[in-house]
Amino acid sequence: MASIGLTPAAAARIKAVVATEPPGAGLRVAVDGGGCSGFQYDITVTQGAQADDHVVERDGAKLFIDPVSLPFLLGSEVDWVDELIGASFKVKNPNAKSSCGCGVSFSV
Repeated sequence: MASIGLTPAAAARIKAVVATEPPGAGLRVAVDGGGCSGFQYDITVTQGAQADDHVVERDGAKLFIDPVSLPFLLGSEVDWVDELIGASFKVKNPNAKSSCGCGVSFSV
């Protein structure tokens, strides 16, 4: 099974974001229907993993992915980018055939 990657920059940012949360907190990446290209990423802080979550860990940071979203994200890499237009988590998804200009929605 193809894995899901987490860059060092993303891991560091997740750790900073959840520093004041209870132990076990992390970032949840989900794929929802919607957006201008058909699917969109939903990235939120969550208190911990659900029983059926896929968990990615790097340098003490945790990324949670639900089983419905997992097939859409296999082979992807989650990164933290700080650009002139703003800073955000970005999903580099090889399964996306196209995406919108903002990078939040995609099609498969």
